[in-house]
Amino acid sequence: MGDSGTKKKVLVVAGLGSVLLVVAVIAGAILLSKKSGTISHGGGSVSATSKAVQFVCSPTDYKETCQKSLAGATTTDPKKLIEAAFDATVRNIGDVLKSSATLKQAATDPSTKGAFDVCDEVLQNAVDELKTSIDKVDIFDASKGKDFVADLRTLLAGVGDDQETCIDAFENTTGDTGEKMKSLLKTAKEMSSNGLAMVSDISSLLGALQLGKVSSGGSAGGRKLLSEEEIAWVDRRILQDAKSSLKPTMVVAKDGSGQFNTIAEALSTLPKKNNETAIVIYIKAGVYAETVVFPKKVNKVVVMGDGPEKTIITGKKSFAGGVKTYHTATVAVNADDFVAKDIAFENTAGSDGHQAVALRVSGDRAVFSNVRIDGYQDTLYAHKYRQYYSGCTISGTIDFIFGDALALFQDCTFVVRKPGPNQACMVTAEGRIDPRSPGAFVIQNSHITGEPALLTAKPAVKVYLGRPWKELSRTIIMQSNIDGIIDPTGWAPWVGTFAIDTCYYGEYENRGPGSKTEGRVTWKGIKKITPQIAQSWTGRAAFGNDTWITASGVPYVPTI
Repeated sequence: MGDSGTKKKVLVVAGLGSVLLVVAVIAGAILLSKKSGTISHGGGSVSATSKAVQFVCSPTDYKETCQKSLAGATTTDPKKLIEAAFDATVRNIGDVLKSSATLKQAATDPSTKGAFDVCDEVLQNAVDELKTSIDKVDIFDASKGKDFVADLRTLLAGVGDDQETCIDAFENTTGDTGEKMKSLLKTAKEMSSNGLAMVSDISSLLGALQLGKVSSGGSAGGRKLLSEEEIAWVDRRILQDAKSSLKPTMVVAKDGSGQFNTIAEALSTLPKKNNETAIVIYIKAGVYAETVVFPKKVNKVVVMGDGPEKTIITGKKSFAGGVKTYHTATVAVNADDFVAKDIAFENTAGSDGHQAVALRVSGDRAVFSNVRIDGYQDTLYAHKYRQYYSGCTISGTIDFIFGDALALFQDCTFVVRKPGPNQACMVTAEGRIDPRSPGAFVIQNSHITGEPALLTAKPAVKVYLGRPWKELSRTIIMQSNIDGIIDPTGWAPWVGTFAIDTCYYGEYENRGPGSKTEGRVTWKGIKKITPQIAQSWTGRAAFGNDTWITASGVPYVPTI
């Protein structure tokens, strides 16, 4: 939510006097004669490149790591230095993957091998995200600075989420392999955090200082800039009416009336990459017992069912069954610009299965409308990026909405189910790990309630709005109806005092017997939400460019 106004505003937002001083030095350095390659500073000569590196690294939390990653730089252009920093991170993660392969071969425990399988996937995703970030920095357009920064922040926050997902996969494994992996990723995590800091605090300055060559004609460096029309790719008619005259790309039907009998068969025919035309998959009524993965880079897929009570995709993979949480998902969305409507996703492993995901969303700009997502523990893994849920019903027990996406839920129903013996229930467990990450769960104009079995349980089950999975966990619940099932304290700790001072939890204009805030916990992380702050967490403000939602044709309220 950076400022994209005048140059003066950009500089004010961007930093303190010390940063501005460095900016002035760099701007002056670039105007010096190219013959010397040095600038005067304190009676001596200092490399212009060295000062440029200091400038680019100035907002980062790991400055030594940042400067080491740019030690071989030969340019004063901050844009090129940022690209070089991202490229260094790509190389570092590549080294981690090589070391990971060696460790995996030595592992004998199936759980440990499963953790390495997760790491292989998510770290390669991190590499892809970094390469995409390099391309975006290369075509940086100051006139569209706000949208560019939002996209870059989303991508780079995703890199950090992927690395954290790798580390999380080693929980409950034997031996010290998990600690070895954490050690291997230490530098990579610092470098990706630095990258997020760079684009959050410096990208807007690139335009203000006019550093680098950016064409005002809509393209730069030979690459075409995305227009709003290209981002808003969904044909309204398709999503507004499932019986539209526009026929689906493919039809799946268990009764043989479609082109395919299973969803897997339909997905096997998709191209390896798609970013041009919507692929519309109509799944007729039926119960489809399948593990469904919408592949990365096969973007712009629209999935339509006959209603969440009629078209159901079901599975029962679970952590207790020997599968890592990340891979337990009945439906996994790795593609960008995904839309699902009038369908249900479920995981039936039950409370005995422990972590068992019904839906994992790891793609950017995902939209869900009139979708049921049913499970118990860890039902919806809102893993990363930007996500919007409209009129959905989500059920579960422990941490049943978790992850680090910037996810907005409007007009949704959250149904708390009866857990296993001696278990409490938490609706959310947001996992933000970086202070510059956009990650947050925002629940607006929704309903938090309980299933009959929970309401009649003896003894009564403790139910909380959420707990901090990671140190900077962030959740805002506003203008929603909260039933009396919620414990008066509202929020539960994770372990001891972990994250109770660093989380960000807020409630605003909620209603219902469970919305009373007088008895809430008094952690430092519990925030007072003013009307202005509440407005900042509405879709249009939080997402910035929300054309991917408005173009989908699903119900959406952009402001309060």
